[in-house]
Amino acid sequence: MKLVTWNIQWGLGCDDRVDLERIVATAKALSDADVFCFQEISHGFAPHDGGEDQPAVMAALLPGYTPVFRSAVERRDGNGRPQVFGNMILSRLPVMEVTSHILPWPATECRSMQRQALEVVVATEFGPFRITTCHLEYHADEHRRAQVEHIRKVHEEHEKRARLTHRDVSEGPYRPLPAPVGALVCGDFNLGPDDPLHAEMRKPFASGVPSFVDAWTIRYGDTPHAPTTGVADFKQWPQGPHCRDYIFVTENVADRVVDLRVDGETTASDHQPVAITLRA
Repeated sequence: MKLVTWNIQWGLGCDDRVDLERIVATAKALSDADVFCFQEISHGFAPHDGGEDQPAVMAALLPGYTPVFRSAVERRDGNGRPQVFGNMILSRLPVMEVTSHILPWPATECRSMQRQALEVVVATEFGPFRITTCHLEYHADEHRRAQVEHIRKVHEEHEKRARLTHRDVSEGPYRPLPAPVGALVCGDFNLGPDDPLHAEMRKPFASGVPSFVDAWTIRYGDTPHAPTTGVADFKQWPQGPHCRDYIFVTENVADRVVDLRVDGETTASDHQPVAITLRA
């Protein structure tokens, strides 16, 4: 299974041009991915998006992929036109289930917005697999801490629920799915590799469910993470190149990770896309 995750900044490149075709072409050039996970998809919200229905455009640009978009923020302007901003997953693997997780939004005195994690279960050659993509708060550590805690809690409850012996036999909404064989969480975490929250994300669970491992360290050990932002946009990122985008996989599928790459050249967004390959 091949996957690409990328904060595309609603298609806004470092040349101040919004170009979703360029985004898709760049992502596909990095990997012939089975699953694309994009953060910062807009419709009538982000500057320069022109009111374009970006979820629909992305779906059209990737025929053969099941498009799944869910908003973190959804409003209407003064004329009743939709304004949405969120995450999108496009999968050419069969999508078995979709869940949108609204993340905690503490009431703190800072600039912030509602954040969301989008989860799908897809059918792979090695069994059902849970994929979650997220975009955590940039401005407040307190928010990120609550959001990491929530993502971990959701994972733990998923895994504990899979151990239950009760199984509903109906064909309605109580019908259970086969338990996923593993899980992956990816996206823009807005924190560095040395941030305590990076270690928190990887902390073992007291319940004994599979913990998360940073896929970068699986492939490259102690080698510093490749930068995923600040590579070309020095106005937004005066600190220069650094990493804030990750792919975490559960420890029980860590041996399936055979490749992990970062496109360090593209300037199609202020972030760099990250690609992973898991063997069957």
